[in-house]
Amino acid sequence: MDFNSKIYIAGHRGMVGSAIHRNLVEKGFTNIIVRTSSELDLKDQAATRQFFATEKPDYVFLAAAKVGGIQANNTQRADFIYENIMLQSNVIHCAYKHGVKKLMFLGSSCIYPKLAPQPLKEEYLLTGELEPTNEPYAIAKIAGIKMCESYHRQYNCNFISVMPTNLYGQNDNYDLTTSHVLPALIRKIHEAKESNSPTVTIWGTGTPLREFMHANDMADACVYLMQNYDGEKFVNIGTGVDLSIKDLALTIKRIAGYEGDLVFDTSKPDGTPRKLMDVSYLHSLGWKHKIELEEGIQQVYNEFKEKHGTKVF
Repeated sequence: MDFNSKIYIAGHRGMVGSAIHRNLVEKGFTNIIVRTSSELDLKDQAATRQFFATEKPDYVFLAAAKVGGIQANNTQRADFIYENIMLQSNVIHCAYKHGVKKLMFLGSSCIYPKLAPQPLKEEYLLTGELEPTNEPYAIAKIAGIKMCESYHRQYNCNFISVMPTNLYGQNDNYDLTTSHVLPALIRKIHEAKESNSPTVTIWGTGTPLREFMHANDMADACVYLMQNYDGEKFVNIGTGVDLSIKDLALTIKRIAGYEGDLVFDTSKPDGTPRKLMDVSYLHSLGWKHKIELEEGIQQVYNEFKEKHGTKVF
């Protein structure tokens, strides 16, 4: 990408898309185009086709998606598979039709089988059954990977895919009905502290192991790969380090200064027992994360307090 290349970020208001936008601006890229979902509905094939025909972007970061945590994935199954397949299919096909030089599709670590060996290597894709609670979303993301791979093979399109681990950061979602675990814990523990609640209830046993990466690191990896990687194989993006949900909650509790107790509701689902990315391929391509978890949580907790103050939602 040249600094004046026309770059389209689909999903620029989401946590990952906004981080990619900030990263590109910081690096000096000046010709970035964006559309809100109200301005351009990517599920609408005709509207997406018209956008690409008019704007003719050179590069595309496909970060737009319908996303959520266990509860949202499990209760909005039809919405998750339909909306994600529609929007990504429209963008990928239009990118081919209108001569996009390079496209990056952002997937999710939930594409891997529920009981795949750990850490998760790229070649474990489609080697076992998926986690049932987020299967529709995972299938949509797998379809996106295979679309990029197929357009790469049949039409020689430079379409690449990356699989991020669990992300957190600026512009995260703190709605407890749709959020992922880390922002949900930040909100729950913050509210318990502000209301002097003696306990915080956390879903599950606290034993599942998860890996977390700051969105700023994710964005930096995406821009790096967009400039330096042209392979058909998709690339895991993560830190290669995980911890239990209980230890995550204890870390947030310490950072927030909450003195109460954590209570684990074992009637609620745990999800996949462990989900750690093997990032050796990413490291071999010359990129490694910079923001460690404690530093990152402190940063997003400060941002959360600045935005919401001492009010309880």
